[in-house]
Amino acid sequence: MASSTEGDYQYTPGLHSVSYVTAPDEETAKKLAEGLVKNKLAACVNIIPSIFSVYEWKDEIQKDPEVLMMIKTRTSRLEDLTKFVRDNHPYEVCEVISTPIQHGNLPYLKWLGEIVPDK
Repeated sequence: MASSTEGDYQYTPGLHSVSYVTAPDEETAKKLAEGLVKNKLAACVNIIPSIFSVYEWKDEIQKDPEVLMMIKTRTSRLEDLTKFVRDNHPYEVCEVISTPIQHGNLPYLKWLGEIVPDK
């Protein structure tokens, strides 16, 4: 996909990413989100309540209520973001998965880049 331009701002697909992290409850997610934004590892974190996860862990099927964090950041900061989450998350193995942003509202993407510095 080619770059998108609006005014003097040009967006290159994949410059930013969305990361998904599950947490056991809203309080944990809020603490993680605040740390990510405060440390300039994310421009915005949406906390989506009331998801239900079914997964295998240590040879048993687990069924747990969780919350989902949707984290917007620069792709160049994904390693730092992942390290922050791993260091501050209560799970033994926490979920941090990311996908690049290919297209979006250019003023929003410009803002995202202004909030999260490049590595």
